[in-house]
Amino acid sequence: MTVIEILLSGFLAILVYMIVIWLVSLVLKNSSIVDIFWGPGFALAALVYYLLTPEGFATRKLLILVLVAIWGLRLGIHIGIRNHGKGEDYRYQAWRKNNGARWWWFSFFQVFLLQGILMWLIAMPLGVAQLSPDPAYLTIFDILGVVVWVIGFIFEAVGDWQLTQFKANPANKGKVMRTGLWRYTRHPNYFGDAALWWGYFLIALSLPFGFVTIFSPVMMTMLLMRVSGVALLERNLKKTKPEYADYIENTNAFFPGLPRNRGN
Repeated sequence: MTVIEILLSGFLAILVYMIVIWLVSLVLKNSSIVDIFWGPGFALAALVYYLLTPEGFATRKLLILVLVAIWGLRLGIHIGIRNHGKGEDYRYQAWRKNNGARWWWFSFFQVFLLQGILMWLIAMPLGVAQLSPDPAYLTIFDILGVVVWVIGFIFEAVGDWQLTQFKANPANKGKVMRTGLWRYTRHPNYFGDAALWWGYFLIALSLPFGFVTIFSPVMMTMLLMRVSGVALLERNLKKTKPEYADYIENTNAFFPGLPRNRGN
């Protein structure tokens, strides 16, 4: 298969995946289930590319597949447990209300197809890194990629776990978490997610043409910082948590750093 055919096969797999999730969302009347399947979708893409590139360097192919599977499945399980029994997320409820009777089909384009296209574009390093048999050894970029991935995974997974424990304590209701990783960045999980994708890009950079996928981590970072991550979440937090203004004043929004007010 040519490179174009391999990448288009990845798109077709993602499209079918999203159509199935969309159909399930219609039955459940809950479009927000798409959030649960975001991470696992990348694991599917990595697996498709793994199966379609038998000539690629086996160790690098397996490395990509394992790293993406660990991240994607953990994220999907975490969001699934977090959202269990809570119904449709308020964002999707607002879209459902605004679109009325047409939401059943309009949701496919606004939510599922859009996210599928983004998933395919962002997943490019996962395919490109598996295409070539050369170099047939792990390069410095592979090693750096794994190091960056590990840092990102720690920030995302530990940040999620710390916040889950914080919210599980009734005494913390309405309060802002400012301990653990959340002391150094207001969104350690989003920072970690972005770092993971820079890790995948570094692994792809082991190949001579891997640099063309730099748009992938840039897109993911911008989405997390400016669109669906920090910006969207903080608009709501500013309204619902009085302490959040002080938290913003003293803590970095995205990249980790020491608190500006050492007393907090």
